[in-house]
Amino acid sequence: TWLSSGINAEYGGEMLFVLLVASVVCFAPAEAGKKKLDQDHAWQALHMAAAAACRGSTASGGTGPWGNAVIPKENTRSCDAICGATPFNRCDADVSLIGHPGRAKDYTNKVGAFYNYGCASPGNQNVAFDEVKAP
Repeated sequence: TWLSSGINAEYGGEMLFVLLVASVVCFAPAEAGKKKLDQDHAWQALHMAAAAACRGSTASGGTGPWGNAVIPKENTRSCDAICGATPFNRCDADVSLIGHPGRAKDYTNKVGAFYNYGCASPGNQNVAFDEVKAP
């Protein structure tokens, strides 16, 4: 969906068909690699959503002479402890995100949710919510 809407907005409907065919011919991965590529893209989308959620959770939107960061959260530690052990040593938020699969079909049902646990608490300690440890 993101490709078609981006291409339609910039080039118009006719170019879309040509660009999609070229993408399939030039970039189609082997079937064995396609699943991994799909999973990598899903993780990338989640990481981008986390960056946006973190930016929106800070009063200033993220300031200072350096870039801000999103770091995977270990389920048993607080963000203060995790961030304190890195060069990004100031926690702004511990954000938990969920996005429902598939395209929205109306304007009344939610397609995602978020929660900010704050920085001092470990928040949700279920290992299933730990990106590094979860299977």
